[in-house]
Amino acid sequence: MKRIVWMALLALALPLSAFAGTVDFSNSGGTLTGSSSGLTLSNSMVIQTVGLGTGVPGNDGTMNFSTGSYVSTVGNVSTFNGGGSFMIVGNGNNGVPNGTIFVGSFSTPVTLTGTMAVDGKIVYLVKGQISGTWFNGQGAIGITNQTWVGSFTTGENGFMGSATLGSGETIITTVPEPGTLGLLGTGLVGLAGIVRRKLKA
Repeated sequence: MKRIVWMALLALALPLSAFAGTVDFSNSGGTLTGSSSGLTLSNSMVIQTVGLGTGVPGNDGTMNFSTGSYVSTVGNVSTFNGGGSFMIVGNGNNGVPNGTIFVGSFSTPVTLTGTMAVDGKIVYLVKGQISGTWFNGQGAIGITNQTWVGSFTTGENGFMGSATLGSGETIITTVPEPGTLGLLGTGLVGLAGIVRRKLKA
């Protein structure tokens, strides 16, 4: 009986091992632009990739994204619809794949929060959840935080302005397909049953 319990636990534990680690992308530079159509980040350099490749700082590729349209501003928080696009492209440096690493879109509304910095400038933080496909075809989810100093205004035409990005971070985790995990778990449980019969015989 103990053997069967251990085999069942193994069947449940192995699918968990199919989860790949989390990859942390740091980026800098590029231009953030806001309009009634949404926020757009173009040509931001990926300066470090931890969890994929060597993790050594350097030029690892580019990051670009666009959100859905501007919704509203309440206090110091502006909201944009989800959707749009989110893409990270590697250039083969530091062990990072050459080509598209992640492609997807925002799966939730995106918020932009402005705070006053010590020198009187306004620091903005963009935050949103993303989902899409990893370079190996596996599903992936993540969250992005982008920070920059600039001059944005809101009015009857929506949220408008542009600025150079200061720094950003995007954390992405791969997600195994539920069907694959189910088949693996069921197969291992069946294997445990066969082993049990043979042991009884």
